[in-house]
Amino acid sequence: MSQDEFDLWHIGRALELAARGQGYVEPNPMVGCVLVGPDGVVGEGWHQRFGGDHAEIEALRVAGPRARGATAYVTLEPCCHTGKTPPCTQSLIAAEISRVVAAMQDPFAAVSGQGLAELSAAGIEVDVGVLEDAARSLNAPYLKLLAVARPWLIAKWAMSLDGKIATHTGESRWITGPAARQIGHQLRGRVDGILVGRGTASIDDPRLTARPPGPRRATRIIADTRATLASESQLVRTAYDTPVLIAAGSDASSADRQRLTDAGCEVFICDGATQAARLAALLDELGRRRMTNILVEGGSQLLGSLWDADAIDEVHVFIAPKLIGGSGAPAPIGAQGLSKMADVLPLVEPKTQFVGDDIYISGRIAHRP
Repeated sequence: MSQDEFDLWHIGRALELAARGQGYVEPNPMVGCVLVGPDGVVGEGWHQRFGGDHAEIEALRVAGPRARGATAYVTLEPCCHTGKTPPCTQSLIAAEISRVVAAMQDPFAAVSGQGLAELSAAGIEVDVGVLEDAARSLNAPYLKLLAVARPWLIAKWAMSLDGKIATHTGESRWITGPAARQIGHQLRGRVDGILVGRGTASIDDPRLTARPPGPRRATRIIADTRATLASESQLVRTAYDTPVLIAAGSDASSADRQRLTDAGCEVFICDGATQAARLAALLDELGRRRMTNILVEGGSQLLGSLWDADAIDEVHVFIAPKLIGGSGAPAPIGAQGLSKMADVLPLVEPKTQFVGDDIYISGRIAHRP
């Protein structure tokens, strides 16, 4: 095996380890580390929870004195600042690591090349860029939050074979089977927030919780311009148990704002004369709160408005072998949409699988130029 192949294999393993942190470490990045000595792997680790030890520290703990002279394969540039934990660069230097291979540089301002420079200044051989595209893909939500201060938006919907998400009367339970719905709950359990429109919240009266619970407890976010969500809804009645954020417009009545606040909801006023402007204000606010992943579950107009704004990053779609029909039955993405087939956006490396009787398609969206 050549040195390049050797490096690729171990960075690939580090990426596998890093992915185990999904849902546990955000808004931090997922990071994995493999320590390799002359006789093979001497330590492995990954960032397991927000505020906990970083991947390099976990791997060094496993390796102990065997880390001396080893190569550290990490999916992201080691940190060189003191945050919730001490700098990983100093631990690697103290352990007398001989070489560090990083998949990518960390764009976080407190690191951003400085960690690699510190290691190099200490006499450690440094290489960067091995499987960089895979590392960027793994931490795309983290990178987006750093770059534009907005969360990664994951759209999820279930639809019939003829592309309907409900009947013309609004009934949608249940289009897909239990296995598909369970995957939806798994998605809910690893995100920071679940966003729906007021229409969906009123018609479906959902709880928007992960069952069973996942590693994160998502804030339920309702785009409700007039703040008219009913006090009897499951969302409002459970607001003291699981957070509810009402994204209202400035013309929402003070009485409704107070009613929802008294029930335990938080009401955030999204400035803007149009729905697009109010949604932009909401996404900016979620970014300020360092929410990394937001699951958007509908309805059609909300998904359409986000689609028109090129704000959706990833989709998870469940297609049931059923026909609903009706020109009045809603499709998943409403609003304006694209006008030319030449502008249609494909999914990047989509995944397709059967889940029970349903088809599950997921993938990231190739954003518009």
